Amino acid sequence: MTPMIDIVFQLLVFFIMTFKIVSLEGDFNIKMPLAAPSEGLPDEDKLPPMKVRLKASSSGDLAQISLNDNNFGVNFDSLHNYIISIIGDERGPGSVQETAEVELDCDYNLKYDGVIRAVTAVSGFVDDDGNIVKLVEKIKFAQPRPAGG
Repeated sequence: MTPMIDIVFQLLVFFIMTFKIVSLEGDFNIKMPLAAPSEGLPDEDKLPPMKVRLKASSSGDLAQISLNDNNFGVNFDSLHNYIISIIGDERGPGSVQETAEVELDCDYNLKYDGVIRAVTAVSGFVDDDGNIVKLVEKIKFAQPRPAGG
């Protein structure tokens, strides 16, 4: 019995020492909606919140993506490129990227895949060198609404 317990502890130590957390997983600063949202005046130096509307078809598939007044059909690449054009290349303290905020307004019956692809499109990407380029770190969700509402 003692050798078996010894092996279990050795395996436990091995898996703890070799465990690596992938930085792309769970690297979102997401705020869930509050019961009573409060509206205030935004700071003048901050980028106004971008509202991404995700409309679902009756089957729950993504039917339309829109950001403020721009419609992107169901093309997440167009949304991603538009976010890059707004944020720009500047990174670091005081940059637009640091103050940018996106609110995802999703239909209630939208499938999970559409929501995650939208979060991925606005939050960042991995460049050709394997570095993580963050775009928008502040992502929040609006109250869910029924399809077509």
